[in-house]
Amino acid sequence: MPAPKKAARRSLALTAAVLSTAAPLALTAPAAHAAPGPSASPSASPSATPPAQMSTVGGVRLGRPGTQVNLASGVPVLPKDVTARSWIVADAESGEVLAAHNAHWRLAPASTLKMLFADTLLPKFPKTMTHKVTPADLAGVGAGSSLVGIKENETYTVHDLWLGVFLRSGNDAVHVLSSMNEGVAETVRDMNAHAEELQALDTEVVSPDGYDAPRQVSSAYDLTLIARSGLQKKDFREYCSTVSATFPGETKKDKKGKTVRGSFEIQNTNRLLTGDYDMDVYQGIAGVKNGNTTNAGATFTGVAERGGKVLLVTVMHPEKKEHNEVYKETARLFDWGFKAAGKVEPVGELVPPKGARTDGKPGGGAAGEAGGTEAGTGRGLAGTEAVASATAASGTGGMGTALAVTGGLLALLAGGVFLVNRRWPLPDLVRRRR
Repeated sequence: MPAPKKAARRSLALTAAVLSTAAPLALTAPAAHAAPGPSASPSASPSATPPAQMSTVGGVRLGRPGTQVNLASGVPVLPKDVTARSWIVADAESGEVLAAHNAHWRLAPASTLKMLFADTLLPKFPKTMTHKVTPADLAGVGAGSSLVGIKENETYTVHDLWLGVFLRSGNDAVHVLSSMNEGVAETVRDMNAHAEELQALDTEVVSPDGYDAPRQVSSAYDLTLIARSGLQKKDFREYCSTVSATFPGETKKDKKGKTVRGSFEIQNTNRLLTGDYDMDVYQGIAGVKNGNTTNAGATFTGVAERGGKVLLVTVMHPEKKEHNEVYKETARLFDWGFKAAGKVEPVGELVPPKGARTDGKPGGGAAGEAGGTEAGTGRGLAGTEAVASATAASGTGGMGTALAVTGGLLALLAGGVFLVNRRWPLPDLVRRRR
């Protein structure tokens, strides 16, 4: 599929030079400057170096190659064993970027791009809506894709399909939902338009599932913007924090000749959420999405809360190839961020969407449940209302799926308004009990 035409339009916003290292810190971004257009394929060599010119969206320092951090007395030193080509640590609520490394380097995103897919399509279909899968729905799923196990001529709810997207990173589920959205081409157009609205100008979508494709790129900065937007949606938060679920299987006849629908358990592949033999569940983790392809390497964006702080960390393509390395490096950056929060001066900010209200008055509500909206609750720091987890009958049952909201969470601002340079709390953030 050819790259969307708006790629050329974005490239016109390129600035001509990189500011010197003596340039002052800009916490409020200047006019949005897009990065140079990507080459025919994203960089893939482990020895690849970042371009000298990158986007300055979010602040001039974020457009510079190398590590950007304001180390001072009382600020912990960054972990030395982080080998990712690109990473970012940001406050999910205030939008402050605490530290970054090649934040705007345009790299292959792998399945972290499914965050943009979900943020774009979740509001379009009620979770109870059903769809019978046709052979055409599954056409174009790439060879070697991660699959949840969707079968032709079986009927699934939208809720089932989103579980397949978030837990198993199922490209088959992505293609079925894209088919429901008038096809892959239309979905790609919608995703690119939404990326532009979010000011995720490093991002070019070619395939909605993140499968390797020429010119399909994003950046650590953009993936963090996208995750921050997605986390405003209740369903997004619930899906990305679900550890395991029951997924519909095939319809067959049992030994008595009765037609029955089987089922099987699926588990989230986010190892900070589930743990693994060589690592524990990360304290306070609440999502978001991982990815891995030959070209992209390992990618991951995570959100976690500790001590009243909610941080977002994105890590792209660690050069160290050890098992679960992307999660280990993310955990180290989370640890640093929680220690540094409130002490370190930011090096930039996560910009608001283009359509965000900036006058402090209530505006349009952030999209909430699939097929609907979620108004601000107005609860303050003591808000402890739990997000009800879906029942086993609706497909989110399974071992280890106890979801809850701990006390002391910040509520969404009244009306769901995004205020520039103010806190953007995550409403009813779902996380697992320890």
